[in-house]
Amino acid sequence: MRERTIASHFVRAALRGAERHGLDCSSILRQLNIQPALLEEPRARIAPEQFARLMQLLWEKLDDEYMGFGSNRSKPGTFAMMCYALIHCHTLEKALARGTLFYSLFPDGPSITLTREGEWARLTLDDSSLWDPDHFLVESLLVIWHRLASWLIGQRIRLEEATFTYPEPEHSAEYDLLFPNPRRFAADSISLRFQARYLSMPLLQDERTLKHFLERSPADLLARPDGGDSLISQIRRLLGRDCSSWPDLEAVAKQLHMSPQTLRRHLREEGSSFQELKDHLRRDLAIYHLGRDNLPIQDIAEQLGFSEPSAFHRAFKKWTGLTPGTYRAQES
Repeated sequence: MRERTIASHFVRAALRGAERHGLDCSSILRQLNIQPALLEEPRARIAPEQFARLMQLLWEKLDDEYMGFGSNRSKPGTFAMMCYALIHCHTLEKALARGTLFYSLFPDGPSITLTREGEWARLTLDDSSLWDPDHFLVESLLVIWHRLASWLIGQRIRLEEATFTYPEPEHSAEYDLLFPNPRRFAADSISLRFQARYLSMPLLQDERTLKHFLERSPADLLARPDGGDSLISQIRRLLGRDCSSWPDLEAVAKQLHMSPQTLRRHLREEGSSFQELKDHLRRDLAIYHLGRDNLPIQDIAEQLGFSEPSAFHRAFKKWTGLTPGTYRAQES
């Protein structure tokens, strides 16, 4: 769903490079119709298109696709030229190899390598040259390379594992949108592991489709949440946007061809529950409507299945730390 919202942590992390270079981050936020005070609330969230625009503004104002996190700038257009360098390759393996070779021409940037490990392939990123205290750039690059590779072959590459050299962060629950696969922290390297069979697949894109792709990339690659085929994402798709007709847990379990007990157990293993999942979906839909519509808050509450506006106010403040009215005011 495009309504899946972005945690305020990632906004604060994205701005660290700009702050490092002395930019007025409050001005940048106001250009996005975000009041800087919104970021003081750890539970606050923003819409994905606002996040995409934030990335574009940071690239423009810093004149740097590394957003101020590298030891040297990566001039805007570098990513596009890398894409043009690999678009005529016949297979994904050759395309990724050419892409990593392209970035190796800039020795002060993060190093990216592709290796085979039997039936597995691994894309590894060396961040030793970066000033990246929140690991924002390195995680962004992993997401961008994964989604670029998937776009090149016309199908989503299923990740088997994502590894990170740093300890598991407090916001790790958000990683379901970035790396919907097993994740391992405090590992030896920062990498993505996937089946090597993808490497032999032909590229289905050309310069014509690349031109359209680059109109919104790589910002859109970062801002578009990718729940992949995780259980939570499957359930969100089954629930849909009409809160008044949501199926109950038993009906969802039946559609997923499992028992209710098995569904509850799998959700516990993913650190969630059916009620929490519905709450998060309501939260994201609420933010979606508050940011786009002129609907009265009472009407939004009704659309989300709340019998009383006061119940919606209490729930929204529990989710985001702000009341719906305050949130709408911060967004304007």
